[in-house]
Amino acid sequence: MPTPTDGTDGTPGDGGADGYDLRHHGDAEVRDDGGVLTDLAVNVRAGTPPAWLKATIAASLDGLAAYPDGRAARAAVARRHGRPVAEVLLTAGAAEAFVLLARAFAPRHAVVVHPQFTEPEAALRDAGHAVHRVVLDAADGFRLDPAAVPEDADFVVLGNPTNPTSALHPSDVVARLARPGRTLVVDEAFMDAVPGESASLAARRDVPGLVVLRSLTKTWGLAGLRIGYVLAGAEHIALLERAQPLWAVSSPGLAAIEACVTPDALAEAERAAAEIAVCRAYLLARLGEFDDLRVAGTPAGPFVLVELPDAAAVRERLRDLGFAVRRADTFPGLGGRWLRIAVRDAATTDAFVEALTKARSTRDPEVPEVSS
Repeated sequence: MPTPTDGTDGTPGDGGADGYDLRHHGDAEVRDDGGVLTDLAVNVRAGTPPAWLKATIAASLDGLAAYPDGRAARAAVARRHGRPVAEVLLTAGAAEAFVLLARAFAPRHAVVVHPQFTEPEAALRDAGHAVHRVVLDAADGFRLDPAAVPEDADFVVLGNPTNPTSALHPSDVVARLARPGRTLVVDEAFMDAVPGESASLAARRDVPGLVVLRSLTKTWGLAGLRIGYVLAGAEHIALLERAQPLWAVSSPGLAAIEACVTPDALAEAERAAAEIAVCRAYLLARLGEFDDLRVAGTPAGPFVLVELPDAAAVRERLRDLGFAVRRADTFPGLGGRWLRIAVRDAATTDAFVEALTKARSTRDPEVPEVSS
């Protein structure tokens, strides 16, 4: 069963006094490697951005002398999700959206469902809000149980599909978290990597208090450009807009947003999602060759979470063998036995599994051989 906790010591702004480094993210695994490691730590799709998107962004540079005008991009996002323009806010990635939410709202009882992306909790704490954690159960595949969220919670944050567990929660189950007077924040940063976006709530306008966050940085390889958006009722969007600095999204970012929500781009994203599903199935099959390695739940995102006894040591050995994977002990609810692995093509997976085999067979020098 999910475990309710007080988070850290309940002190607003402590950022992880209970030992979880909420500000650690996957890019730290490869930031200073000089490009020599095969990156399985960051969940940006390999081989992106595509050439046509680079050309679109480059063409926007001629307009840099003018202040950004987000009207066309905002209207394009609204059309893509069948919403009025007043229900869309463009942001500098999903990370900015979490900060805006923490600034704009004053929750009495904020709940973050873990394990998940740690930035929502960090932003809430930095804004002075105490955070209550509901930790999902590994034995149950980290599946969401709406009953585990306290009834009096007035601000609830959930990822879907969830980073790092790769769990995809059915949309009707997620919608059961909604209540009058409650703000329900659903982070769908990886939803466009799910074929058909089958569990998305992005087009739902009948769920009270619903706020959906979307990112365009993962599928399109634009983490350095910082683009995303928020979908919510007009009242919520107005609150967030007042908390947002002027011109938060650059002109190149606006051009990229508009380009990434065209019908052709959506079709390309759907093809990419189908390819990810095939590559993930292959990765899971190869990981199944290890008797003492357990994959969490039923992965649905462009990454998988695995548990193995000596994960921390294996991660370091993998670096020596040329592969970076994401440590998972910075996620509340997980510990040193867990690693997150990004889905890549079959050839990369084969090379990774070969390295993993070597990493698992290498003994630490301080561990003596056992005599028979």
